Amino acid sequence: MSSADEILDIVDENDQVIGQSPRGRAYAEGLRHRCVFIQARDATGRLFVHRRTPTKLVFPSLYDMWVGGVVGAGESYDEAALREAEEELGVSGLPQPVFLFKFLYDDGAGQTWWSSVYEVRCELAVNPQVEEVAWYGFLDEEEVQRRLAQWEWVPDGLDAYERLREFRKGN
Repeated sequence: MSSADEILDIVDENDQVIGQSPRGRAYAEGLRHRCVFIQARDATGRLFVHRRTPTKLVFPSLYDMWVGGVVGAGESYDEAALREAEEELGVSGLPQPVFLFKFLYDDGAGQTWWSSVYEVRCELAVNPQVEEVAWYGFLDEEEVQRRLAQWEWVPDGLDAYERLREFRKGN
């Protein structure tokens, strides 16, 4: 089964399930679904950053400071967060990512998804999926800040990053 065939829950503006759809159709028709963003840091606190492969369905070849992805039909956000983090980092035995907050992402052009934001400490040696990750590194916060203006980033990831910065200011 290709990723475009994966079945997703379709949700309303209140994040209530109203139907199901294959991922490819959900993307093509702009059907609201669920997604998880997990900020992974190594033992020294550096952030996992990567460039997506050119074969990704959305935002191919762009840089991202999150691991994550869609929540499958019938899957909880917490289940998806652990599954996606382990898959993308290429590890097993990761601690359960810690939930921080949820928001509705909307690009204003018909792409919208409910997004749960998590963080996790990964002290394991990573081996990212070659189908998902073309390049990766663990960068300190100053390096991430420098690269924000230099690299082309996934737009939903940038939105989540800014929201996380605001969230941390308030807590």
